Amino acid sequence: MSILPGFHAANRTFFARDVLDVAPELLGCVLQRTDGDGTVSIRITEVEAYAGERDPGAHAYRGKTNRNKTMFGPAGHIYCYFTYGMHHAINLVAAQPGQPYGCLIRAGDVIEGAELARTRREKKPRKKSLPELRLASGPGCVAQCFAADLTNDGDDLFDGQWQFLLPDDHATVAHVTGPRVGLSGPGGDGAVFPWRYWVKEAPSVSTYRPGRLPSSTPRPPRTGQSGNVV
Repeated sequence: MSILPGFHAANRTFFARDVLDVAPELLGCVLQRTDGDGTVSIRITEVEAYAGERDPGAHAYRGKTNRNKTMFGPAGHIYCYFTYGMHHAINLVAAQPGQPYGCLIRAGDVIEGAELARTRREKKPRKKSLPELRLASGPGCVAQCFAADLTNDGDDLFDGQWQFLLPDDHATVAHVTGPRVGLSGPGGDGAVFPWRYWVKEAPSVSTYRPGRLPSSTPRPPRTGQSGNVV
């Protein structure tokens, strides 16, 4: 593995904090994987925080299952799951063992290994090639760029194919907060859980879509990247 110029490797202590402290600090950092095909590095532009037992939108809200058990382990591990019967998603585990907290990596810029990422993203025929800034736009796209699947659930960021890099001048990036994507019910209330964080005007940030509501309930409009500037 290589350390990109202007970055240095994080340690586990960085993740062993409350998820609401960790999440905004992931913006501008780099998640990297090196396997037999090569290296892909993604600079993170969008994340969502999930806080277990205090968060009705979290997989671990009702306790440990075989699916979410990685979330209950040490910080700095990958929680990878399959969702919507369509794609995988990558979370980075935070906080202390027993606290099932983590950050979903929603989007980023591919800054190393773009051709490898493109090959993985364009396995299915497409009418037009993907713009490079949209290669990792959305959690399923991020996982595809890394070729991540359920076999990567539980992977350690500090012992194996993965690496997490902090900018040498690391500081919390100017960002926007708002409701998490695709959540309905209490966990989708952006006033209570504004736990989606993204770099303002970054082209790779995914489009906001509200969760499904009962047919009798008016659906709020899609709001793109609107939110609260921090």
